[in-house]
Amino acid sequence: MQPEPAFLLHKRPYRETSALVELLTLGHGRVRAVAQGVQRPGSRSRGRLQPFAPLLVTWTGNGELKRLRLMEGHGAAALLAGEGLLCGLYANELLTRTLPVEFPGAEVFAFYTALLEALPRPDGRAAALRRLEVALLEALDAAPRFSEPDGRSLDPQRRYRFDAASRAFIPGEPGIDGRTLRLLEAGDWGEPGLGGPAKAVTRAALAPLLGTRPLRSRELMRQLAETRLRRER
Repeated sequence: MQPEPAFLLHKRPYRETSALVELLTLGHGRVRAVAQGVQRPGSRSRGRLQPFAPLLVTWTGNGELKRLRLMEGHGAAALLAGEGLLCGLYANELLTRTLPVEFPGAEVFAFYTALLEALPRPDGRAAALRRLEVALLEALDAAPRFSEPDGRSLDPQRRYRFDAASRAFIPGEPGIDGRTLRLLEAGDWGEPGLGGPAKAVTRAALAPLLGTRPLRSRELMRQLAETRLRRER
């Protein structure tokens, strides 16, 4: 195979000197593989196989678990810290939990790449995360339907709650007004004032895919927010 662009989503030790890795690749989506010898002291691959660093990889194997054959750096890693790092960890955990193995998702890869470029800038993080979440939902055929369950258009004057069963919106309180939902339908995920509603919609739509097990990265974000609040007091 030709070397394929990839990013590391998750890594854990395997046997004495190897690692089990989850990769997001351009042409094959999420790939699970064994990186042999990568944990060995002095291994050149050890420094390359880091989160948020662009890679070129090849692998062998016909089963779900591949064996990495080539792993080269393909550019500088995104330099993330604090909230930007937690957002990156959230994206990695989200994709690992929801994206099926070897499920094609070139658009997800493109929006993930754009997210890494945006995360160092606080003003661009939220919108980039929402766009990645929407790309993921669309790839999995789980994106919200911005209508009522029977197909009727949303009333700008009414408030709506997301209904996971129909992936549509039903009238109810508390909820989001129809005008705001129409703006989100138009793709205005990064517009001022829409950050909260956009996050609420994508979180509700992702919930059935994630199940009941909480995301560790969300808990870390909550702890960071609480720490900041205590310092401000």
